[in-house]
Amino acid sequence: MSHQSTFIANLKHYRSLKGFSQAKLAELCNCQPGTIGCIESGRQYPSFDLMFKIADVLQVHPADLFLRNASNVMEETYLILKEELLPQLEQFVDKRFGSTSLK
Repeated sequence: MSHQSTFIANLKHYRSLKGFSQAKLAELCNCQPGTIGCIESGRQYPSFDLMFKIADVLQVHPADLFLRNASNVMEETYLILKEELLPQLEQFVDKRFGSTSLK
């Protein structure tokens, strides 16, 4: 995955976590209404200052927008919890209380 596509995926992910539309994020970053949409579609590159402003508004470290695809990390974490931790928790509940109440 290229740096640009990782940045775009993370921008979309963190924006949606905050519940911001593209227009709302643009407003909070003091940029033109269509700027975030253009960045997310790959038609425009943000300035260095805008990248820092986006990170600040989204309350993430600027490096988090580039280091990994955050949405994939969250999906992987969810799968580990579902496939590994939940069965162990169900076994514990069965052993402790005699029936599984988590299903």
